[in-house]
Amino acid sequence: MMPAVVKRNGTRADFDPAKLRASMSLALRKRPVPAQAVDAAVARIQERLQTSGKREVPSGYVGELVMDELRRLDQVAYVRFASVYRSFENIHEFVRAIDEFRAIGDDER
Repeated sequence: MMPAVVKRNGTRADFDPAKLRASMSLALRKRPVPAQAVDAAVARIQERLQTSGKREVPSGYVGELVMDELRRLDQVAYVRFASVYRSFENIHEFVRAIDEFRAIGDDER
């Protein structure tokens, strides 16, 4: 059973994989990522939510799962999603996100 998603304003919604896929597809627009890779990423997110054992999860947690998957799929899509998800307001916040991406990449090498 999928946990409910608790939005930032406190309302609850059923988890919607179509909404998740649409959000990821928007970040991946015009990027060279095959649909099968997006489907696999969505499936991994669903599995993590399903196996979490939680009845509810904050939307922020789902957003972090999406960012983890996008980071693996495409650097540009990751920054696009992060810019909206984290509500970047200036170029310095973009630079910080790119620096974080680089640091994570260095840790994985």
